[in-house]
This record gives sequence, C-alpha cells and structure tokens, in this order.
Amino acid sequence: MILKTHLILGSNSPRRKQILQEAGFTFDTLTLDIDESYPINLNKSKIAEYLAKTKNSAYRESIENQVLLTADTTVILKNESLEKAKDKTHAVRMLKQLSGNVHQVITGYCISDDSHQMSNAVTTNVFFKNLSSKEIEYYVEKYKPYDKAGAYGIQEWIGMIGIYKIEGSYFNVVGLPIFEISEDLKAFNVSTH
Repeated sequence: MILKTHLILGSNSPRRKQILQEAGFTFDTLTLDIDESYPINLNKSKIAEYLAKTKNSAYRESIENQVLLTADTTVILKNESLEKAKDKTHAVRMLKQLSGNVHQVITGYCISDDSHQMSNAVTTNVFFKNLSSKEIEYYVEKYKPYDKAGAYGIQEWIGMIGIYKIEGSYFNVVGLPIFEISEDLKAFNVSTH
C-alpha cells in the first residue's frame, strides 16, 4: 500500500481552496503575510510564477515532510500588470481599461517538498465586451472585487454578462489551473484517489 503524501495549500484565497476541494484533494491551509513585490524589470509574463516561488520559499520555512502548493495570479493588459484594486475608484478604472479588450490571466504555481521544487505558469486569454459605465459601477458596488487581480471575478456577475470568450483554462482565471496542478502533483505522490 502506498501512502498518499500530505498536501498544504499556502494561500488565503477562498477560490483556490474551493477548486482544490472540488477536485477531490485533501489538504490543510496555511496563511502567512508575504511581501508580493517583484523586480521592476521582470517580464510581465513572469510575475505570477516569480511570486508563486517567492511564496513557496517563505511558507517552506514553517513546514516539513509535506508537499506545499502556492500560487499567484496576474492580469496583463497591453504589457501592464493590473494588480488588486486599492479602492472603488481604482477598481472602476481597471474595469474600464479591460472593457472591449482582450487580456491575459496568468497563474503561476509552485509545488515543493523537502527535496525539490517545481514551478509553472498557465495563461488564458479573456475577451471582454464593451462594458457600460452603469454595468461597471453596479458590479464594483455590489461585489467589491478588491481581492482580485484586475478587479473582477470571472465566476461573478461581470463574468457572466461581460466575458464573451476565453482561450485556455477557465479555472486558471478563477485562480488555480487545476488540470495542470493535478498532473504535476502526481510527481509528488499527491492525488485525489
């Protein structure tokens, strides 16, 4: 009999936790405050993976004999990284930028155990229709999307009425590319069955 390795999710994201649970993984959650700064000259497409690795190293200091998964999601529009919204005005401004455009959602993730570490990044193209000011104001007022890169959640109202196409993984846009992660976790003896 092969014993399954214990998994730790290093994240305070309720969406990442929900995706892992719904995929059938058994895990514990650990949360720490991590500095999410990155080198100013870092290629925008590399930010998410860089931060996932940074988080993994920080969390790794407090655990051993367990597999650790960390992740970070960035929204890239025309080579600009759209972070989490600071306030309502910032959220409205970002959604106006995304309106009528295609952007990339990149989730970087890092998996490690006591002896090795691997990381990857998954990109999804997201296409927004032209959003009216009324739609943007309603969404920000009702959903307060301040904990989300790009100030929106694809699984929320704005995603339902505003996103007309995606190219790539839906779950990646929610915050965890579960297909790729579940495949990579097999190398660490972590599976759902």
